[in-house]
Amino acid sequence: MRLVVAVVGKARNQALGEAIRDYEKRAARYWPLDVREVREERATGVSIERVKEREGLRLAESVPERAQRVACEIDGRSFSSTQFADFLQAAREQDRDVAFLIGGAFGLAPSMKTASTIKLSLAPWTLPHEIARLVLVEQIYRAGTIVRGEPYHK
Repeated sequence: MRLVVAVVGKARNQALGEAIRDYEKRAARYWPLDVREVREERATGVSIERVKEREGLRLAESVPERAQRVACEIDGRSFSSTQFADFLQAAREQDRDVAFLIGGAFGLAPSMKTASTIKLSLAPWTLPHEIARLVLVEQIYRAGTIVRGEPYHK
């Protein structure tokens, strides 16, 4: 079992990038974590749909074929931290890879949404993709502490 975080682009803000890397490092203590960044598509002179399609192709190539795909989308299912920990623990027990997909500035391509078995809401509002990544990896870390019964989770 491994967790893949497949994301379009890198954090542009240095402090935000450091926070993301910190939580990715922490999460990797609990789960086999593989972060895959794909290049953002330039939107100059190209339709938004075309941008999302090209970024979606890159994301699809970065995800292991047998992984359960989870699209991070505003209209997805909300989990409590404990429910999310249970979801990850069940994947571990079934030796199932899980790939979390975070789109770029314009969101995920429709093809990535339909290829996903679950849509996960990280918040009830739209988040910049860098913030969505930070929220996701913090919750992956938190899930690890919950599963092990450690004190971080409150």
